[in-house]
Amino acid sequence: MKLICAPMATLSHPAFRFLIEKFGGCDEYYTEMINAPTLVHGGQFEKFYIDPAPVPEKVVWQLTGKSAESIVRAADMVCRIGCLGVDLNMGCSAPDIYNSGAGIAWMIKPQKETECLVKGVKSVLDSYEAESGIHRRLSVKCRLGDEDFTDEGFYGFVDMLSECGVEQLALHPRTRKQKYREPPKWAYAQNVAEMHPELSVVVNGDVCDRSSYEKVCSVCPSCAGVMIGRAAVQKPWIFASLKAESSSPGNTVDMLSVGLEFIDYVEKYQPPEFYKTRLQRFFTYFCANFSFAHYAQTQMLNAKSIEESRSRLREYFEKVPADRYKIV
Repeated sequence: MKLICAPMATLSHPAFRFLIEKFGGCDEYYTEMINAPTLVHGGQFEKFYIDPAPVPEKVVWQLTGKSAESIVRAADMVCRIGCLGVDLNMGCSAPDIYNSGAGIAWMIKPQKETECLVKGVKSVLDSYEAESGIHRRLSVKCRLGDEDFTDEGFYGFVDMLSECGVEQLALHPRTRKQKYREPPKWAYAQNVAEMHPELSVVVNGDVCDRSSYEKVCSVCPSCAGVMIGRAAVQKPWIFASLKAESSSPGNTVDMLSVGLEFIDYVEKYQPPEFYKTRLQRFFTYFCANFSFAHYAQTQMLNAKSIEESRSRLREYFEKVPADRYKIV
């Protein structure tokens, strides 16, 4: 199974990829959503969203937007940057994204409209390949659909994606409103993989350790990969751990060094305007490793500068030295 880092807003950027690579990396990195209209119109921060460092050959640009025209134009731009492929976000169910006509709204719009989008992006990627000789894979990340989805409607949607040239499908098998407290229906990914052997099917949702990884592999033996998101933020070594033999001896991780390295990467690869949100989101998950997680999270979330973030992290381990080294 391929191991893939999920697209996560404010997290799936170069600083985070550098950290994952320090532990051995994974097979693919989906980027956080790139707003197609903003990219096309030259938004001032867009250059930070389309930085493929440190492993361009593993990067998948994920595009979002409410109109096919802007997404097709954005696809033409990003396919010319180092990458593995281009992904169309049809799964984000955040209310502001859905209500704008983006994300999972593409699963709910008239299918002809979504088909037009997919064909438009595929045409752009084919034209680039004819021009350069370089293939860029087209993928889609989606959910099962809205609350009233039917098996017939969902599988028909997948049929359309395959017929339009989609090569990889990352499926988070929950509906639009289902939250993480409800278990994902992994079997849908297996069904799609069996029905569409031409598709590389990636299953996403609730994989957080070796036990859950082995469970999803047993439920979805025909799938090509497993996508991990939040667990990779808490445990940047998770991909390396899953690649290792289960009987392999553990390694000692210096948690202070990991946190400081991430802060350094953010300072180097993100604009100052992004420091606060990037650090807050990362440490919300990373501090879950600590004995006094809530205290540590509060300290890091309330840091007013990047240097204060460093100071507060050091102060935590001075107070709780037993948390500094972790066997993973």
